[in-house]
Amino acid sequence: MDAPLPLGTEFLFRMSLTVGAPQAVGPSRGTDLRIVPVTGGTVAGPRLAGEVLPAPAGDWLRVEPDGTTHLDVRLTVRTSDGSLVSCQYTGLRAGPPEVLARLGRGEAVAPDAYYFRTALRFETGAPDLAWLTRILAVGVGQRRPEGPVYDVYGVL
Repeated sequence: MDAPLPLGTEFLFRMSLTVGAPQAVGPSRGTDLRIVPVTGGTVAGPRLAGEVLPAPAGDWLRVEPDGTTHLDVRLTVRTSDGSLVSCQYTGLRAGPPEVLARLGRGEAVAPDAYYFRTALRFETGAPDLAWLTRILAVGVGQRRPEGPVYDVYGVL
């Protein structure tokens, strides 16, 4: 067997989101479906900076009976120079039941106490940001009481 191919990453930005009250759709396809509005936020880092626009933006969140959460998020970033970037990501948050229960109550929990990862894709018509449309990115998340925070890395 050949040696594994290397996988590198480059830190792109930190995305901090604010969210509104979840809209509980209820049990569906074996999960509890909640739609969570993204009400704003910031993006700050060496490769991208700007604000997360409040609408339309949201997370179609599916929670399994054991508390494992599947994210399906769509939002728009307005960069500091006024360009628009569409961001879509899926993700997974999992951990021990007591940790997930604390997160569900809005408590602060150390990010190393649970697993929270995302896979991001971008679209933009801005020529200087076209590189975003040609990469995959991954995020390492934490759920703070005020909303989720992701450190986003481009996969090289």
